[in-house]
Amino acid sequence: MKPALLVLNLQVPAHLQQMEQSFPDFDMIYAPEADQCEAAIAAHGARVLCVCTIGSTGLSAAQMQRMPKLSLVCAMGAGYENIDVAYAKAHGIAVGNGAGTNDECVADHAMGLMIAAVRGIVRYDKATRAGTWRSALPLPPNVSGKRLGIVGLGTIGAKIAKRAAAFDMPVGYHNRKPREGVSHQYFDSLLALAAWADVLLVATPGGAGTSHLINTEVLNALGEKGFLVNIARGSVVDTQALADAVRSGRVAGAGLDVYESEPLPPQELLELDAVVLTPHVAGWSPEAVQNSVDRFIANMRCYLDGQPLVSPI
Repeated sequence: MKPALLVLNLQVPAHLQQMEQSFPDFDMIYAPEADQCEAAIAAHGARVLCVCTIGSTGLSAAQMQRMPKLSLVCAMGAGYENIDVAYAKAHGIAVGNGAGTNDECVADHAMGLMIAAVRGIVRYDKATRAGTWRSALPLPPNVSGKRLGIVGLGTIGAKIAKRAAAFDMPVGYHNRKPREGVSHQYFDSLLALAAWADVLLVATPGGAGTSHLINTEVLNALGEKGFLVNIARGSVVDTQALADAVRSGRVAGAGLDVYESEPLPPQELLELDAVVLTPHVAGWSPEAVQNSVDRFIANMRCYLDGQPLVSPI
């Protein structure tokens, strides 16, 4: 009987076919829903050798324990917050991700959310369709020249900063420590960065260490003219705190591609026209998704050939 490749994230038929053709010696089991995953592990766990997943779906230690031959877990995309990496490594299971495969797409989307939030594009679109002319609407502020504070200046954050340079935006950032070779202003305090910034953009990894990092105190520091943009993980932002801050005018608005309630919409924010929402698509484009599939295949081939993964965790 063939070993199994278990695919836990949503795929289009062409990409499933590409995986099957790339690994003809494997049975591919496609189980993108939680109940399908449970059924697949129950029926085929004994012969699962490799798992393809995403950060939000992840793979728990309990699931890995039910797959005794599991040797490789790969996340498509950069995030891997719900994969139990510590358990995997302690049990000799290689872990990889798709770092770099959708960075350009995420950076583009981040700029779009920022412009839409600051310039009020979505609410002005609604007003125009309702017959309201500009003289009845408040003046939206410039994006150019605003101070951009990036929380998590990794690869994606750096690409966003590069795009912001075209808008003449001074860039500051907060990481656990300064990045070498980076000229942007470093803030060792998130509160100090929020107080300095006109736009606070979240690009930090998810997980327990960053849960509700953006809270009432940070939003108060950002202030009544400030905007929040989140293209990282929904768990980083306290949704209720953001709703309260926008509703009370303590921040001017927000643009979010991710939120705590995924895949359900954030009910606390739906009535607020100063908040622009998209359904976790910042990393989705035909180009980015194809890159992610190609990277997974490359990682799995390296593993099967006894070579280091292209992008190990």
